[in-house]
Amino acid sequence: MDLNDDDAESERVDGTATRRRGKVLESAILQAAWDVLGESGYSGFTFEAIAARAGTSRPVLYRRWPTRDDLLLATLREFWWSSPIPVPDTGSLRQDALDYLQAANEARAWLTTLMSVQLADYFRDSGMTFRRLRDSVRDEVSPNSLEIMLGRAVARGELRGIPRSRRVIELLFDLFRHELLMSMQAVPADTIRGIVDDVWLPLLAVSEVRQEDAGT
Repeated sequence: MDLNDDDAESERVDGTATRRRGKVLESAILQAAWDVLGESGYSGFTFEAIAARAGTSRPVLYRRWPTRDDLLLATLREFWWSSPIPVPDTGSLRQDALDYLQAANEARAWLTTLMSVQLADYFRDSGMTFRRLRDSVRDEVSPNSLEIMLGRAVARGELRGIPRSRRVIELLFDLFRHELLMSMQAVPADTIRGIVDDVWLPLLAVSEVRQEDAGT
């Protein structure tokens, strides 16, 4: 939902008065909110600080986002998941998984560790978990990257097209994220290979065997 014309704000650019409204004003507010979150964490993520940073008023923010958590989720949706990691298509599920985790390592390691620190108060106060927060801000309509990779593997004949639980599918990234949050730094390449070769791919094979046993 865009901010309406009643929320338009004046600013000066090169001495010329301009009016910010709609998407322009909303983008400015979300950018300010993102900056405040990165600098001050959840404890400093206040309407007053964000309005001052954006050069607008608190009522403008309240009309669009009634609560601080509404604004937080909008901010994370805008910046945390706005640039999804490309899904590799190498012709091999193993290589796809390795490349995907390496891309996540390069693009998201710093962001995930930053957010785990800056949102510590939010997780404690709200009872929200990292998984629930992720599900709240990402697009639930689209299949996730791991489902896409598995679908391609099935189409190539690497895997059978059997039902797989979400827990099995997402274990690849769950283990990667665990390593990331425990070490607070990028995950080593050999650890990524271990997650793929020693855990995820064998688990997918076991799930296929169990499906076969259930059918006999």
